[in-house]
Amino acid sequence: MEESNNQASTSTQTTAQDQYIVQQDQYLKAGIHIGTKFRTKYMKQFIYKTRPDGLSVLNLQKIDERIRLAINMLSRYEPSEILVMSRRENGWKSVKMLSKTTGIRVISGRYLPGMLTNPSLENYTEVKIVLVTDAWPDRNLINDAIKVGIPVIALCDTNNQANKIDLVVPCNNKGKKSLGLLFWIISREYLKKRGTITNDTGFAATPEDFTDE
Repeated sequence: MEESNNQASTSTQTTAQDQYIVQQDQYLKAGIHIGTKFRTKYMKQFIYKTRPDGLSVLNLQKIDERIRLAINMLSRYEPSEILVMSRRENGWKSVKMLSKTTGIRVISGRYLPGMLTNPSLENYTEVKIVLVTDAWPDRNLINDAIKVGIPVIALCDTNNQANKIDLVVPCNNKGKKSLGLLFWIISREYLKKRGTITNDTGFAATPEDFTDE
């Protein structure tokens, strides 16, 4: 694809493996950089270009940088102190595998308002940081997190409002392959940062294990 060639040409003489968490080609094949035809002012800084068909293309280097920042933030916390949410079905398998491999708490489906704010609820839960796969469908969790002062990390596409987010991770947050790769990376790197595994070979799961068919 044209955008693949263009983004590859902007790389330095270091190898893609040195520059990115995973090989650049792996990012591109998953379509992690392919946005939508809509863009918000909040996401403009992350957009690399607009294709002739109107789709916005996210800057791959900024995607990688923000994934690293997200992993650094999450790795400060125990798995029980983190809550990850995916309202959209496309992300359900990805977040469930995140939970299976790391022990991080996840919600796949509907978030019940008050879970973070109302101690009288049976499903009341206390966490120290949240990660959502899309700032719009997952907005109820974001709003509750803000009320109790919990930092919010959000995967945001070019069409997302990001004014309430502590850390925006620009990416294709709708594609199954993109979400699968992203949560695979987060799982592996979180375990490395926490000292559960010492290197990449200690993580047996594959991106395909995180990707819904």
